[in-house]
Amino acid sequence: MAKKVAVIGAGVSGLSSIKCCLDENLEPTCFERSSDFGGLWKFADTSKDGMTRVYRSLVTNVCKEMSCYSDFPFPEDYPNFMSHEKFWDYLREFAEHFGLLRYIRFKTTVLSVTKRPDFSETGQWDVVTETEGKQDRAVFDAVMVCTGQFLSPHLPLESFPGIHKFKGQILHSQEYRIPDAFRGKRILVIGLGNTGGDIAVELSRIAAQVFLSTRTGTWVLSRSSPGGYPFNMMQTRWLNFLVRVLPSRFINWTLERKMNKILNHENYGLSIAKGKKPKFIVNDELPACILCGKVTMKTSVKNFTDSSVIFEDGTTEANIDVVIFTTGYEFSFPFFEEPLKSFCTKKITLYKRVFPPNLERTTLAIIGLISLNGSILVGTEFQARWATRVFKGLCSIPPSQKLMAEATKTEQLIKRGVIKDTSQDKLDFITYMDELTQCIGAKPSIPLLFIKDPRLAWEVFFGPCTPYQYRLVGPGRWDGARNAILTQWDRTLKPLKTRIVPKSPEPTSLSHYLKTWGAPVLLVSLLLIYKSSHFLELVQGKLLRRFPPYRLLWYIPQNS
Repeated sequence: MAKKVAVIGAGVSGLSSIKCCLDENLEPTCFERSSDFGGLWKFADTSKDGMTRVYRSLVTNVCKEMSCYSDFPFPEDYPNFMSHEKFWDYLREFAEHFGLLRYIRFKTTVLSVTKRPDFSETGQWDVVTETEGKQDRAVFDAVMVCTGQFLSPHLPLESFPGIHKFKGQILHSQEYRIPDAFRGKRILVIGLGNTGGDIAVELSRIAAQVFLSTRTGTWVLSRSSPGGYPFNMMQTRWLNFLVRVLPSRFINWTLERKMNKILNHENYGLSIAKGKKPKFIVNDELPACILCGKVTMKTSVKNFTDSSVIFEDGTTEANIDVVIFTTGYEFSFPFFEEPLKSFCTKKITLYKRVFPPNLERTTLAIIGLISLNGSILVGTEFQARWATRVFKGLCSIPPSQKLMAEATKTEQLIKRGVIKDTSQDKLDFITYMDELTQCIGAKPSIPLLFIKDPRLAWEVFFGPCTPYQYRLVGPGRWDGARNAILTQWDRTLKPLKTRIVPKSPEPTSLSHYLKTWGAPVLLVSLLLIYKSSHFLELVQGKLLRRFPPYRLLWYIPQNS
């Protein structure tokens, strides 16, 4: 009998989890509190339902080849970076292709997830849900929590003295959808992440003035790399290898030089504050908005008055109408009891960011509670692939006693300042994917690949580390993976080829002549040399037969 798995949430990670359950012949039941799938990618005009949604103008910042499910590439005509509508269409196509929708119970809220009395033996859970006022209870062999990390807005008003005196409008970016209501206003955006940059740029088109406040600064990346290719496609195993073997100081120095060569971040008020960790945002328009004066960069806020803002550098901006906090989100698990709730909210204690350390049976997985310098969608898929195989007993993790000891030790070292708390840092995409797929047995062996299939190996190692690489071998192997890798650049360029311009004839160059006539001329030359040497040998033989050697001495030039 198939094990029953409860999947909480039908967003990107929920769809990943349903699919992976089906791949392992598990029986998933997904509970989604809204009326549709897609999570935050399902746009809504308002935030009245309390759910976090994308704003209307959002465009993805990870290109399609690097952000797709590993056995389901984007259609070739999809743009490399797409609107939220297009991305949701892809999720719909994925869900329909693999028949996932029939496993989702919409408008259903999970009220509680508790261990059954015999949990130490069975690992089973009691799950209580509510659908349109009616409660239901069911027993599941495993649970996958896919509620993500964008649940509740983080609005740190207590950190801003005088904020309660401010008479203007205050909102969190979760409430932001469209810019129309902010026309002609003076707006302060607090926080410079991807969302803060996007909102500041969009508002600058209709606002009287936008001020963008940041404590740390950031490096600003463009979606296109030199040559116009998507910058994510430069994320290769070869570069990842160099970053790991070269000194970090050299890497940081090189990166800083390269970034400042594109854009002098200090001149634009974007440079990283001393002692702060470097971070990156993707924004093609922010530098131009700063250059044109539509966005003004500011330091962190010192305090508010009824209509003004005083900054840490002593400057003041008066007549501020609106303050928008883009200060991130808090995640929680209200359906869990303590101490499980606390363990799940501490990323640093989760084993490989997936499994809580305090359970006797490994039947609970937290999917999608990660930050990556790559696609979250891909990360959730590989977490789900691993978790479902752990549920089936095909993969194992260390016993809870060992995990608890390691978690306790890590927390103590952080408190003593021996090590840094890295729970908020972004994980390296390739390193983390390799780590998870190694547990599954799906990580490709590059040396072996170079022996068996050099062409493919070259693309895998020196080309972009696309998700298809993890479908070449092991459990979940996909027959289309090799072709998907070898044609990934075709799908990248396809949506750009909308205007084919006939090439005009170019002046014939020396290189053109060499390419055209080089090989024939070389072949003829070799034949002539061969024939000439053969002819000389014949002549020399006849002369020697006709004349004695001493008669030929005068033919030989003498050294002077």
